[in-house]
Amino acid sequence: MANVKLEFCGAAKTVDPRKRPLVIIGQVKNLKRLDWDEMRPRLEPRVTDEVWFAAVNMLNPSPTDSVHLFLNSAVVCALPSRMSRHNAPSASLYAPRLLRSNLPGAPDQCVTVVCEREDVLPLGCAVARAFPLFSRRTGGSRSSHNEPCHVTVEFILVDQSNQPLEAEALECLTTMAESIRLAARIVDTPCNEMNTENFLDELKAVGEELDIVPSVVRGEELNKKGFGGLYGVGRAASHPPILAVLSHSPPGATQTIAWVGKGIVYDTGGLSIKGKTVMPGMKRDCGGAAAILGAFRAAVKRGFRDNLHAVFCLAENAVGPNATRPDDIHRLYSGKTVEINNTDAEGRLVLADGVVYASKDLKADIVLDMATLTGAQGISTGKFHAAILTNNEEWESAAVKVGRKSGDLVHPLVYCPEIHFSEFSSSLADMKNSVADRGNAQSSCAGLFIMAHLGFEWPGVWIHLDMASPVHAGERATGYGVALLLALFGRASSDALLQFVSPLGLEDEEPLLDGDGGVGTNKRRRLV
Repeated sequence: MANVKLEFCGAAKTVDPRKRPLVIIGQVKNLKRLDWDEMRPRLEPRVTDEVWFAAVNMLNPSPTDSVHLFLNSAVVCALPSRMSRHNAPSASLYAPRLLRSNLPGAPDQCVTVVCEREDVLPLGCAVARAFPLFSRRTGGSRSSHNEPCHVTVEFILVDQSNQPLEAEALECLTTMAESIRLAARIVDTPCNEMNTENFLDELKAVGEELDIVPSVVRGEELNKKGFGGLYGVGRAASHPPILAVLSHSPPGATQTIAWVGKGIVYDTGGLSIKGKTVMPGMKRDCGGAAAILGAFRAAVKRGFRDNLHAVFCLAENAVGPNATRPDDIHRLYSGKTVEINNTDAEGRLVLADGVVYASKDLKADIVLDMATLTGAQGISTGKFHAAILTNNEEWESAAVKVGRKSGDLVHPLVYCPEIHFSEFSSSLADMKNSVADRGNAQSSCAGLFIMAHLGFEWPGVWIHLDMASPVHAGERATGYGVALLLALFGRASSDALLQFVSPLGLEDEEPLLDGDGGVGTNKRRRLV
């Protein structure tokens, strides 16, 4: 399904399911609220009202279920009905697999999403994840996956307003879907096609689309300017390490926000080399930078109203004569020295340079870094929840809430530098780059290393998101992080749908999105 064009619309054209296969997806409670008059144009003449209601009543999701209404051309799919407090109420996590297994792969298809208004964003993003862009298949039984395909995505809202989705919301969903698929494509692309220079080309393409010229520091210039972390990680590779920045500075901005992405296009582990069973999949180590690129693109297109900088720390952690050695000591952009005791703990080195650049040079009030930082993240918070570490309790709570609203789930790590940072103690430098005890809050410690270069007394808001496991599902990238960032910073957007899902920047109560796409005036727009 690599060559798929997604089109979000308010109501799909009436077409015989035999000519255009249809998948109807939603939670059973919402499917049961549909009148036959709403479904008739989509299902007749192949499906009668008796068949439709019988099929809906047959659905018994555990956790999901599906019933074929007409051969494999019309299917109704049920998402889980009950979600725990740490899951998304929309059950969007289950939608991509349901869609992939029930869409027949015809040239023209339709997905009808039945939900309440608050679930539009997570389910729209989930549909996008079902159609990855990258493929190098050349033939065989799945050759049809490379043939052009058009998928129409429509929403039937079953809440009290019962109004069709407004045009602005559809435009927002289209932009988000494009950006999620962009991020996933970059992560899926192997390093022989996605080295640091190729990633920079992706940056330039987004910049050209937004009329923004990226600033770039690369290779030996990084070393001269003091970026010892990024330069030391990437200097052994054939393609140079790169620090690139996309900046959006609208008139009337009230604060400055920086998103810093780890863009390790391949991670061999360096001289502390990974084993043969662990190294495959390390093309995904650029997932944080890819998500930030996608989110920046969508944020600017949807009218971001504050200063926003996307900082990309691009490098390949390769093995070669110039590779960093264990025992080497590097001076990072913060001026602090780091004794290398594990070259496979490289992400924190490049991000330390990135966040300090964001604070010192870009004057950011809020610095968020996103990275596939530690394998321990999957142990700490699991395969589906990214780990958040932050010096600000309000933002921690907001990220968890917005994770449930956006479908990009998040769960907190312990933030306790006075206990954990001693793990990096060095008798020769300011710190080591890897912990002494790998059984002591390893993911928390990795994040604290980054914060240490800002300084634990830094007055701004620092947020660290470790999404090593959610970046992929099986062998495919998910585009994780795009929806999360857009929703988390939605109050700085002009877009009504993004404002609707964001819990931040409110004085009294959350805004209500009405049937016309309007949002009540927000008196305090600053996020800090």
